[in-house]
Amino acid sequence: MLKCILLEEEKLNCCVIERQADPEELLLYYLRKERILLFELCCLTPQFSFTPQRHHPANSCLLPICSLHGAAVTTVEGVGSLKNRINPIQERLAKCHGSQCGFCTPGMVMSMYALLRNHVKPSMEQIISALDGNLCRCTGYRPIIDSYASFAKEQTCCQLRGTGQCCLDQEELGCSSSAGIRSGLCNPAEFLPVDPTQEFIFPPELMRMAQEQQRKTLIFCSKRTTWISPSTLKELLELKAKYPKAPVVVGNTRLNKNDCDDYHPVILHPLRIPEMQVFSITDDVVGAACCLAQLRDILMETIPKLPEEKTKIYQALLQQLRTLAGEQIRSMASLGGHIVSRGSAWDLNPILSAGKSVLNLASDGGKRQIFLNDQFLAGHKHADIEPKEVIVSVLIPYSTKDEFISAFRQADRQKNAFSVVNAGLRVLFSPGTDTIVDLSILYGGIGSTTLSARKSCEKLIGRQWNDQMLSEACKLVLEEISLPPSASGGKVEYRRTLLVSFLFRFYLEVLHGLHQMYPFRYAELSQDKMSALGVLQSGVPQGVQVYQVRFDVDPGQSPQDPVGRPIMHQSGIKHTTGEAVYIDDIRPVDGELSLAVVTSVKAHAKIKSIDISEALQVPGVINVITAKDVPGKNGNDEEEAFAKDKVICVGQIICAVVAETLTQAKCGAKKVKIVYEDLQPVLTIKDAIKHNSYITKERKLEKGDIEKGFKSADKIIEGELHMGGQEHFYLETNSVLVIPRMEDKEMDVYVSTQHATDVQKLVASALNLQSNKIMCHTKRVGGAFGGKITKPSFFAVIAAVAANKTGRPVRFALERDMDMLITGGRHPFFGKYKVGFMKDGRIMAADFQCYINGGCTKDESELVIEYIVLKVDNAYNIPNLRVRGHACKTNLPSNTAFRGFGFPQAGLFVETCIVAVATKTGLPHEKVREINMYRGVNRTAFKEKFDAENLWKCWKECLVKSDYHSRNTKVEEFNRKNYWKKKGIAIIPMKFSVGFNATYFHQAGALVHIYLDGSVLVTHGGIELGQGIHTKMLQIASRELKIPLSYIHFCETSSTTVPNGKYTAGSVGTEINARAVQDACQILWKRLDPIRRNNPKGKWEDWISEAHKKSISLSATGYFKGYVTDMNWKTKKGHAFPYFLYGAACSEVEIDCLTGAHKNIRTDIVMDASFSINPAIDIGQIEGAFIQGVGLYTLEEIYFSPEGEQLTLSPDTYKIPAVCDIPEQFHVYLLPNSCNSIAIYSSKGVGEAGFFLGSSVFFAIRDAVAAARKERGLPLDFTLNSPLTVERIRMACDDIFTKMVTVFPFLL
Repeated sequence: MLKCILLEEEKLNCCVIERQADPEELLLYYLRKERILLFELCCLTPQFSFTPQRHHPANSCLLPICSLHGAAVTTVEGVGSLKNRINPIQERLAKCHGSQCGFCTPGMVMSMYALLRNHVKPSMEQIISALDGNLCRCTGYRPIIDSYASFAKEQTCCQLRGTGQCCLDQEELGCSSSAGIRSGLCNPAEFLPVDPTQEFIFPPELMRMAQEQQRKTLIFCSKRTTWISPSTLKELLELKAKYPKAPVVVGNTRLNKNDCDDYHPVILHPLRIPEMQVFSITDDVVGAACCLAQLRDILMETIPKLPEEKTKIYQALLQQLRTLAGEQIRSMASLGGHIVSRGSAWDLNPILSAGKSVLNLASDGGKRQIFLNDQFLAGHKHADIEPKEVIVSVLIPYSTKDEFISAFRQADRQKNAFSVVNAGLRVLFSPGTDTIVDLSILYGGIGSTTLSARKSCEKLIGRQWNDQMLSEACKLVLEEISLPPSASGGKVEYRRTLLVSFLFRFYLEVLHGLHQMYPFRYAELSQDKMSALGVLQSGVPQGVQVYQVRFDVDPGQSPQDPVGRPIMHQSGIKHTTGEAVYIDDIRPVDGELSLAVVTSVKAHAKIKSIDISEALQVPGVINVITAKDVPGKNGNDEEEAFAKDKVICVGQIICAVVAETLTQAKCGAKKVKIVYEDLQPVLTIKDAIKHNSYITKERKLEKGDIEKGFKSADKIIEGELHMGGQEHFYLETNSVLVIPRMEDKEMDVYVSTQHATDVQKLVASALNLQSNKIMCHTKRVGGAFGGKITKPSFFAVIAAVAANKTGRPVRFALERDMDMLITGGRHPFFGKYKVGFMKDGRIMAADFQCYINGGCTKDESELVIEYIVLKVDNAYNIPNLRVRGHACKTNLPSNTAFRGFGFPQAGLFVETCIVAVATKTGLPHEKVREINMYRGVNRTAFKEKFDAENLWKCWKECLVKSDYHSRNTKVEEFNRKNYWKKKGIAIIPMKFSVGFNATYFHQAGALVHIYLDGSVLVTHGGIELGQGIHTKMLQIASRELKIPLSYIHFCETSSTTVPNGKYTAGSVGTEINARAVQDACQILWKRLDPIRRNNPKGKWEDWISEAHKKSISLSATGYFKGYVTDMNWKTKKGHAFPYFLYGAACSEVEIDCLTGAHKNIRTDIVMDASFSINPAIDIGQIEGAFIQGVGLYTLEEIYFSPEGEQLTLSPDTYKIPAVCDIPEQFHVYLLPNSCNSIAIYSSKGVGEAGFFLGSSVFFAIRDAVAAARKERGLPLDFTLNSPLTVERIRMACDDIFTKMVTVFPFLL
């Protein structure tokens, strides 16, 4: 019988007794099954804390429920809810605008809650560390950090003020000539006070139970697994002798839970054994069950208490623990588990081995000790643990005076990422000398486990610590630690370069240490060499937000009018309490089935047969759905819902299994047997060009006389740029719930989509029904970014066909890996350029060829390549221009819309050309940009007229706000003094076109009801994706009807209330639906005119009551026909976009030339948002888009196998930006005194524009790399492809160590 206390909504202090606890069941699925939680639980975002003696944030998808016996489990509703009370953590996060889509928000709350329960006044370092394991795709993290900074023991009022200045400084940031300039988006004076006494205590009932059951063995059994938790070491050893194959589980971070055929008959849980929890300073012993977060905290407390010479290994361990995994994993994973699992990328094992740590083992036969050395890590039988043994504790010896120990790691992301390579190095000298007595060099990330350069070390014994020794050591290590060209994980040359780069850094660290110990005997390092010491660590991020307030400029605006104010997101509080409902939060419907899909494992093949017989034998499986079960049309003209005769990519859906539970459906899916006949696949842009494989015809634009332009140029250059794709990585994966109604074949479809109309259309077509029988509902979407425009319709078809066949409701929620496998992302790009220019930097002619990888179907690829062709000029007026665009057809999943819609690729391409011109002319990059920028009233290559005045205002304002010229001088000075670390700075202008190139894409509808009590219900065709569309609609309705926001409510987006809505995208979703809402409200306001004239001093409620009595309709439909746009590709002319938005960004970075790591020091963004309807939402959109852009350009890399299978299918292998990746100083300024006569209230759509400005980080890194190459005498006309990962940065900083790797090609 499992017993714990659950602290959550409506069941506070509820004692949970589970009499049939399943050892294989994880807390996530238990809570889902019991429907205890009302919000999405996800392994990416920890949603609770559990409390034995202290609070531990944890991932519910990793915790077996049996491990929680005697624990107090706190869910986010237990922290606070609208039904009870709001916790200050939740309130501050909402009021500081720290949520957008809200899907990640409960996890942010729980991470902070656990921290504050353990540390009432944490440091900012602790706060940042607490958020290491949390991911957010929307906000850019800045508002989250700002809100939690208010809990720090350091003074934070200035940070929350949002000016970047001391609160005692009277000078405001902003334009002195502009009225109404404000800074900061929240008011700390409004925050609820923190009162720790109001939090839950550890339940006395559990304390009593712990005392009573202290000596009892806990046993939980299911049909195939037994969970045993012994209370003594003796009992554990007896059990291990009886069940030698039984895993010993503490944090459960390594057991495979995804395979229904893979299980352990017995699992041993030793958490209650005192000997395995011990930590003794005097004995240097740490219990094997000690969690990594506890070890970190112990080391932080212990190190200052001991002599420095004793703590060198402790300091190295602490350095690794600060970046290892996220706080949720560190809080659950144990030291013993980390050691015994022996993962190649495990950061602690190399340093523990180098430090001569000893494992204290025990079995029923006795105790023994073994060294944690390279032979143990390699699994050599004579040095390994016997099946009947367990690790009780680890002896980590003190270091000595003449001993030096260092740890190194480099990962794709600074924190919460597996190491590409890690290392532990130790040297022991003869006392008072630099003669090597003992040497250990170990590397992880190279082989299947940690490797030792044992032979190299032996050869170096007796040598002195000098440059000659280093040279020989590098050669020996490269010879001994081999890595074949086809090594798993790739990056072969980079990984080998890190071997010697780490060795060099260790060499210098030791020399520096020797100088500090014996300053008269050993010389101080030169400044060049000193620059190689230390790793880049990001500081505490701080933000500045400056905007112009509408009501300060317009004295006629009512104080009650919310337009122009930084109003909190309509669902902000619900996001933080977990009460915001997403698709998979909808409670189970009677008779509901779960669905799992079977996908193709071939990129291109004929389907010879599908055998479902074994799947139908799996208990709980109800049926298998194939293309034959579709009553109507199987998809649309371009794509099938179920593959029928042929598959055209890996991940294409072939059939679906429906069962009583998701586990049963997944097991059934594994039993489906498909026979293929292989066909030749086309996978890359290069392959597509070779085979003339294109989705659409070439798109082409020409301006001026290109041949004449090239003839007039002083110089001509040619080059190429490759850009990788990008995963949307929305936090809520694709989800749909289909519920058949009892009559008329009606169906309710609850779906996470950006395009409900397309869902309705495709489902109706598949079921051979009219659209009026299909009711689509979307309350909110947990992130989309363009990725939920087309694919959700096909997922809805699959679920609807299953529901139609079984007659029962069907739930289909994709797991992360399956979502990433099936859906495409941003289009990979390949561009070729030829540019003619003058000596002063003026570009006279440019010929661009642009290619994108569209994948296997058309999807949005035609539009994307059109937009690339139309937008490739960015901010530059190239008098003679030719652009040709091609969408390639390949056998990869169809790539689709993504934030920016082609412009992030086009913009990076043209900026690469600008840099190439600047490099050839020797001119400053900003000068070449300026001389080529559009000026005044001008026309695009497709003859659309626009005024570039605000482009120049943004540019000049950004130069001033960023203090660009002064900082550029400081960057140059820094680079002169530092050989191994370089800084770079770049400023980038932007001309961004908003909207679509066809009028009908801009139409929108709305429906507004006024009820007899005066309350108002607003509905419209737009969908809440995190961009705050509903919040702005309420602001607009409040202004137009002149009533408080509290009177107005939005329910959901539904095809039953507003039909035929266009997809919410293109940055215009808010403004076109706002026009429709405005139209409906103005109709209603006009209807009330006679009532108001008769009773001008009456209340709103009186007017409504009287109107009803006068039979005046209190319901109105609003409609917006759309902006008039068109693009004629035959004439190459058109008014393609409603309007343009301008901006500029300046970013400064620092790179580590030895590893390729970089940190973002500062970013200043100036954006022409005109008059913002909601500055908090708009600035949040700008910041979030910018960080997403930083991900595209510097972090996020998708890998495919040679067979066309995507290999990056999880947060382990695909890295989006985290808290550690945002600029230390993040400043956003909205350009004042700007107007836009086209959009509602003179606003502009800023949802996408900030994305491209992330390229300022890319070009700042390039600037730093160029500085390194210049100092090394390398060519400066080099090309850096995107993303600019640690590998690309390191290998571009070519030096003696990269050359060492190429010297030994036979070793690769």
